[in-house]
Amino acid sequence: MKKVLLCSFVALLFNCRGNSQKTAPKNLQVVKSEAEWKSQLTDLEFYVLRQSGTEQAFSSPLNKNQAKGIYVCKGCNTPLFKSEHKYDSGSGWPSFDREIKGNVAFSTDYDLGYARTEEHCATCGGHLGHVFNDGPKNTTGKRHCINGIAVKFIPEK
Repeated sequence: MKKVLLCSFVALLFNCRGNSQKTAPKNLQVVKSEAEWKSQLTDLEFYVLRQSGTEQAFSSPLNKNQAKGIYVCKGCNTPLFKSEHKYDSGSGWPSFDREIKGNVAFSTDYDLGYARTEEHCATCGGHLGHVFNDGPKNTTGKRHCINGIAVKFIPEK
């Protein structure tokens, strides 16, 4: 009985989240209803951008994209990342060593039971991915691990 109570307590501890632990970006410039987002996005895009989901590793064609250009939010076309800051992290998701300042917002995510820095589009609040401190040491040391389905690539002209 004690083991059951202890296991229940531990499970409850890791699954309880207060509103202060995860907050969406404030003062968004693009605000739409759930129905409007669903009409604009595919099911997978909606799952990732609006429900903080994650696409399968190595599933995005943007993971290996090496063309010059810019990556914009699929929800609102806000420029988020430049191709010159993209690198192959081997993680299975498009990775960048920096964002376009002011266009990406950050929050803390405890979904896995520990703190991670979650990234959102600062314009529409769409979930992009997470940022980690295991990126290239010769630049920023950051790895912005981004769901390819959350962004569109616009090639340089």
